[in-house]
Amino acid sequence: MPQIWFRPYVWMEYRLALLFTVIIPLILLIWAFVQKSEAIQRLLTIYWRVASLLLITLYLMIGGLAVSFLSALMARILIPISLWFWVDINDEIEYQSSGLLKLMFTSWRWATTVYCILSTVALVPFVGCAFSESSLKSSYCSVWLEAPLMFKDYFHHNSKPAFLSFLGIIGLVVYVVYLSYFVLIKLGKQGRSATQ
Repeated sequence: MPQIWFRPYVWMEYRLALLFTVIIPLILLIWAFVQKSEAIQRLLTIYWRVASLLLITLYLMIGGLAVSFLSALMARILIPISLWFWVDINDEIEYQSSGLLKLMFTSWRWATTVYCILSTVALVPFVGCAFSESSLKSSYCSVWLEAPLMFKDYFHHNSKPAFLSFLGIIGLVVYVVYLSYFVLIKLGKQGRSATQ
């Protein structure tokens, strides 16, 4: 494979995604359950629903599907929205007594927001990979598929990429249907409150 000057940055982006979107929020969710912090639990549950688009994107990239570049971009836009959208949860967290969990959660929320904004900016030049078959096959775009293929080798070494991308397509359809239902119906009824 030809040398791509930005390959190390792509791999760094995947490592940061693993840290900010999987490892830290998982630790915080467990910690929030142990501390019985209901507001943080609710917000992290909402976060995981939204962030599941990243896992769907991973499976779409394993199959080399062009739509994965759009879903990757949308995930990075939707995650910060999910972290700050809910007025009632934000108020509960703000008025919660200070402690290490609140400090770590707030720090993670800001760090993840900054990460997603920077990651979105970094992905914008690659949106063209979603619209051109020849671009998708170029080393310029395929460098983004290397980490998902390594994930496949580690966790699904006996599965075919076509089957895994099919699972990604099913996941994407379910995700879009649920998101459409939320935006078009549920949001109108409950507004920016997560408790109604």
